[in-house]
Amino acid sequence: MSCSVAVSNSPVFSPSSSLFCSKPSIISSSPESLSLSLSHLKPSNSSTSSSCSSPSAAAASSSPSSPFRLRLPKPPTAFSASSAASASSTSPNCTVLKRKRPARLDIPVSSLTFAVPPTPSVAARDVVEAEEDGFGVSCKRGRREYMEDRYTAGDNLRGEHKLAFFGIFDGHGGAKAAEFAASNLEKNVLDEVIVRDEDNVEEAVKRGYLNTDSDFLKEDLHGGSCCVTALIRNGNLIVSNAGDCRAVISRGGVAEALTSDHRPSREDERDRIENLGGYVDLCRGVWRIQGSLAVSRGIGDRHLKQWVTAEPETKVLRIEPEHDLLILASDGLWDKV
Repeated sequence: MSCSVAVSNSPVFSPSSSLFCSKPSIISSSPESLSLSLSHLKPSNSSTSSSCSSPSAAAASSSPSSPFRLRLPKPPTAFSASSAASASSTSPNCTVLKRKRPARLDIPVSSLTFAVPPTPSVAARDVVEAEEDGFGVSCKRGRREYMEDRYTAGDNLRGEHKLAFFGIFDGHGGAKAAEFAASNLEKNVLDEVIVRDEDNVEEAVKRGYLNTDSDFLKEDLHGGSCCVTALIRNGNLIVSNAGDCRAVISRGGVAEALTSDHRPSREDERDRIENLGGYVDLCRGVWRIQGSLAVSRGIGDRHLKQWVTAEPETKVLRIEPEHDLLILASDGLWDKV
């Protein structure tokens, strides 16, 4: 799954461009059934006397000497029925054996899903596209059964013309954490930013992330979510991330990364986890915390909260005329597309 928000200094932006490609899965099935019979003995060419003869025996004697044969069931015909009747009448000692079809098995149909069952909003949002003045949003479900990514985007917030907030939330273990973060993180961050000085904006964003995580853990909900957000205020761009969602800015046509993924493979993240009593293991080529989670920061993840922190890394820069485009996206874009 991938979800991305692009913020441009131009109102012309089309999120419906071919950023995503999907290959239709073709599943072919045949209603016909073939039976594969195995013959260990070659048919004899010498003439022998038999007390019982049938069309099937004649067919076996004329079959090739290969031990593998494909046998297709054929409907009975009038000729075969009359032949069987004559054979039984001429040879009273011959017993005709009929193969009985086994009784049909009634297997109950049940759901074999092990993840959190989807909510109606999750199933209905496989593709999301939106375009506003100066920014656009595009989300598309990937190979997973349900869309677990969410976003938030808005400008002219709280009566301030140059106050805007954008966020991408990549859920795992269900979409509950991503939905909660998309609904609450903006409010919590702005509440902290407005009451603090601009020089302390990094601490304000940090408190907004931690408060959102604390509120989510109070709910009877499971799962987690990676986050990347961009706060625009008074000409400053404040980008924060927790997890493997990324922010990339274009400066004069050259891409510049603004975030670094929080994964157990990072040396500083691995040291932090081990100092807290956890361990990082390599499972099938992917580094995971306690052999489970492949990201080391995010909102939620109650069962791993001792090692998975919601504290973000924040970068502040002044918006300049050479800044062309800002892209926030989940790993579905950066790693898959």
